[in-house]
Amino acid sequence: MSDRMRKINSSVHHVIANEVEELKDPRLGFVTITGVDTAPNLRTARVFYSVIGPPEQQASTQAALDSAAPRLSRAIGSSIRMKYTPTLRFEVDEAIEYGVRISQKLRELDEEE
Repeated sequence: MSDRMRKINSSVHHVIANEVEELKDPRLGFVTITGVDTAPNLRTARVFYSVIGPPEQQASTQAALDSAAPRLSRAIGSSIRMKYTPTLRFEVDEAIEYGVRISQKLRELDEEE
């Protein structure tokens, strides 16, 4: 990934994280924006997030983020000077859950010894 794309991803991540903190949607759970992957043509951006809570909470958070996408896009457009304002797609960050499962397995193996 080029330095330019790294800077864009970092800037978009910063704007989205700040805006999500200010959302007052009751469907929104305890959410953390973990990363952003903007397409090289700047037309789309995948926004990765994690949510603490049961699957129902994750589903309602996904719905809240999807409905807030236009507002978040406007915030990006007004904060960052880019040729295009990317369309946002929110995806659950599986890496955190995967890390928790690995830690749990390692603890289980340690307890067996």
